[in-house]
Parts: sequence; structure tokens; C-alpha cells
Amino acid sequence: MKKIFYLLFIISLVSCCKEPPSTPCTNCPPEVDSNNINLSILIDLSDRIDPKTNPNPTMEYYLRDVEYIKAIEKGFINHIKSKKIITYDDQMQVFFNPEPSDPKINDFTKELKVSFNKDIQKSYFDSVDKKYAELPLNIYQSAIKDGKFVGSDIWEFFKNKVNDYCIKQDKRNILFILTDGYMYHENTKFAEGSKNSYLTTKLIKANNLTGSNFKEVIEKNVYGFVKANENLSNLEVIVLGINPEKGNPFEEAVIKEYWENWFKEMKIKKYQIKSADLPSNLEPIILKTISEK
Repeated sequence: MKKIFYLLFIISLVSCCKEPPSTPCTNCPPEVDSNNINLSILIDLSDRIDPKTNPNPTMEYYLRDVEYIKAIEKGFINHIKSKKIITYDDQMQVFFNPEPSDPKINDFTKELKVSFNKDIQKSYFDSVDKKYAELPLNIYQSAIKDGKFVGSDIWEFFKNKVNDYCIKQDKRNILFILTDGYMYHENTKFAEGSKNSYLTTKLIKANNLTGSNFKEVIEKNVYGFVKANENLSNLEVIVLGINPEKGNPFEEAVIKEYWENWFKEMKIKKYQIKSADLPSNLEPIILKTISEK
């Protein structure tokens, strides 16, 4: 009788120790599949691309941009082809801020928004290659011909658009920014304390960031960009094309310091900031970045 009692007692203890069945989480964010990419390209169409304002006899800056975009598309397509067709769930798009006044450029942008799913045809790859081989050059040529360089409002893009345009909760989100590193737009120019929504060579000089002690000066005076977003931890950012004005040997390092501190404030964990190097030098970096998970 005692044996039966002890057996029942042990069974009851085991039953009590079992974990209750798990219930599905209704408020949890969707699980991220790092093998599915949501890739965005933000292009700065300010006068940095103008061959008359910023000439470069080796290779014009707008042509470098075009080749960067081709390398980005190549990396994206390589990623797609490395997957099984049934797992295709990736997209790539191009943005400007503000949108150019030329409707042709906006039409080109629509063409450059591409999505891959398990139902696509093999010919779709060729059509995407063709679009990215031709349309980016058309965009830059149209912008240069138009000549209305209104700047690029990168700060406002991060404040009001990056969450909606560049982030999918269930995907790996990558944003490439093609810019010279100076941030300025007439509609978004303000200061909060010692921080600004913009960065120009004039501001760098005014803040006395022209010596080797620029980091100490930045830290002491709390210089930098005004924080534009609270938490972008699910976004990777790669800035291509940093191109400082001549005259200050520390200008490029100052620009990169501003951007790095800004990204850290917005909780961006993975970022790269690259100079306006020749595309042949940057392509391996671009391909490697996209292929990493």
C-alpha cells in the first residue's frame, strides 16, 4: 500500500514540474530571416554630381555612382541566385529625398523597384540587369541636364521615411547611401544646442575642426548631427562617396566622425563609411557586405 502511495506521490510531483504549454506570442515582432534581403539605395542628387562644379579627370563622380549601383545590383542578384527558388522573398529599390522635379527620373525610379519571389520567371533576372545597366546613368544625366541641384535631405529621410521605406521587420535591411558626406537642405536646416541637422565645410571651419585634435573638440563641445531616429538596430547602412573639400587635411575624418556618432546614437549596429574611391576598389567591399549574413 505504501509503495502505491509513494508512486502516486512521485507522479503528482512530476506532473506539477512540467512546464505549461507555450502560447503563441501575439505582440512579438516577426522573426527575422537574414537570408531574405530588403535592399535600398538613397542617392544624393546635389551639385556633388555636377561635372562643372566638382570635376574629376580620373572618373567623374556621377559615373562612380553609376558603377557603385551596378555593383550593388550585382551583389543583390548573386545573393538571389545563391538561394533555392522556393525561398525567394527579396526586394531592391532606389530613393531620392526630395524627389526630383523631372517626372522622367521618378519614372526611372519606379522601374528600379524590383521584387523576387518563388513565382518569377528566369527572364526576370535579365530584365533587372538591363534596368540597372541603363536607368541609373539616365537618372544622373537627367539631373545634370536639369541643373536644379536642391540638395539632398538625408536628415529628414532618416527622421520621417527610413522606417516606412527601408525597413521590413522580417527581413535583413540594408541601406546604401551615395553622398559626399556633407548633409544640407534648405528646408531642414536647424540646430539643437551644439548639434545641427546639417554639415558643411563652413560649419566644420566655424567649429574649429581643422586640427588633429578634432575628436577632442567634438567630444568637449558635443558637436554632431541632431538625432533623427530612436532605434534603427534592424538596419545596416553603407555610405559610399565621401568626398571632402580641399584645404583641410582632417575634413574627411571629421565627416566620418559625424556620421559614425550619428549612427551610434540611432542604435545602428552595422555600418560602413567609404570614400569616393574608384568603383573597381569598392566593388569587392560592396559584394562582400551583401553576401554576409
